[in-house]
Amino acid sequence: MKKTAFLLLSICTTALFYASCSSDNVANQTDTTSVGASVAIDAANEMDINTGLRVTNSSPTAKQSETPVGVCATVTVTGTTYPKVFTVDYGTTGCADNQLTRKGKLKITLSGPIITTGSKLTIERIDYSINGIKLEGTIEYTNTTTVATVPQWTRKVTNGKFTDLQGRVYTNSGTHTVKQTAGVDTPYVLEDNVYEMTEGNHIVTTDAGASLTLTVQETLVKKYSCVYISKGKLKVEGGFLKGVIDYGNNDCDSNFTYTHESGVGYNLSM
Repeated sequence: MKKTAFLLLSICTTALFYASCSSDNVANQTDTTSVGASVAIDAANEMDINTGLRVTNSSPTAKQSETPVGVCATVTVTGTTYPKVFTVDYGTTGCADNQLTRKGKLKITLSGPIITTGSKLTIERIDYSINGIKLEGTIEYTNTTTVATVPQWTRKVTNGKFTDLQGRVYTNSGTHTVKQTAGVDTPYVLEDNVYEMTEGNHIVTTDAGASLTLTVQETLVKKYSCVYISKGKLKVEGGFLKGVIDYGNNDCDSNFTYTHESGVGYNLSM
């Protein structure tokens, strides 16, 4: 994930705040900061899940203590049989991972092969931050596959807490259904994977008590090899902010649009 992915909070907040100052008056500052926080939280969740998949995804011949390419942390593994616990330690001073400085630890517990129905990948954040943004909470990634050719998972975030560089705190939670639609035939290669988020929602609440709910309206498409969601729509509801985020036509770029229920649209970029 590139550094620009964590500029989402400030960019989205600024862009939609200008919208709120227009004559249409579609938003207020509380709504827009929640939108920015929500986008950044989702980016962090995806980044941590990708890390979890990378450090736990190994062929049967891989060495247990081997640190995967592209992970700057020290990885240790407890257990030779399932469940296995992977500790991803970025240190107290941190290290650069895709131009982002990550500090602290991720404790990743894998109950069984993630491609097996019923297996669960649990990610716990311990004194963890990305570029100074503190992240707390647990992500559970559970395999719920019923059709072998279409792997499926439930992604659940509990006790999520996001503290930005200004000290503002956002709690968050949500559950989504994720399906893999490409790369199924190459289980030990992640780069060709494509995931679709078919349903679910995410709720972000500010320390002042204002809430924003983002619900999947049209399936979201996320390529493992791409930083950004490339297609799909989210329904946005909270305060005066009611509309739709559209991620476009499956191009791997940072562009998306927000259209308010009044019909006024805004071209934005992450």
